[in-house]
Amino acid sequence: MSTPRFYCPPPWHFDTIFELPPEAAHHANRVLRLRVNDPVQVFDGKGNALDATISEISGKRVELINLKPCATELQQNLHIVLAQAMCSSEKMDWVVQKATELGAAEILPVQTQRSVAKLTSERAEKRTEHWQSVAVSACEQCGRNTLPQTHAPQEFTIWMSQQRGTPGAKLILQPGGATTLHQHPRPQGKITLLVGPEGGFSADEVLMAHQAGFVSILLGPRVLRTETAALAGITALQTIWGDFS
Repeated sequence: MSTPRFYCPPPWHFDTIFELPPEAAHHANRVLRLRVNDPVQVFDGKGNALDATISEISGKRVELINLKPCATELQQNLHIVLAQAMCSSEKMDWVVQKATELGAAEILPVQTQRSVAKLTSERAEKRTEHWQSVAVSACEQCGRNTLPQTHAPQEFTIWMSQQRGTPGAKLILQPGGATTLHQHPRPQGKITLLVGPEGGFSADEVLMAHQAGFVSILLGPRVLRTETAALAGITALQTIWGDFS
């Protein structure tokens, strides 16, 4: 069994004893049923992590001792921004979880013409908080110490107008894409990967993306579902230029 990991937001204040925040303490005690002397690991989402041992666990209180810095997490080779067209709640959760595991640095939900989900400002705020918690859980599971930045949903046309003139590589996944990733040199700076909704982008949206500097990319001969395309795209980037190369 791997060592249980807990996200503990900064700043950290401790001398020889570290107390888990309430949510993490509840998970350690009531869900995982950990006991005194069990080893654990805590991380702050900024790249820092500590190995520790439980010294006290009771109710909502969990204290740790024997605090030792973990090996520094390797710097990621690529800064991937996944711009994912809004899809159903279950699929969005799955995309956020797996994109975090695969090393995406930022996750940006985008409201497109054919997006299944349409969120009001109040619901969008709650969903953003939910997606952040999904990313936290994914980091706890996969051993990642740096949380991806989870953005609030943005309307496609507004976001696209902001992309004009921005630096970095900009890729839009298209079944009829003109080029493949292998035909491009290794990008410098951010790589924004734009993935469409279940029904695909409209012709106007594709034109708008091209005018903002996005290049159409083909991922093989098959038409992929939106959640498959997002993860296949990140995996391809990591394989050619990133962590998997």
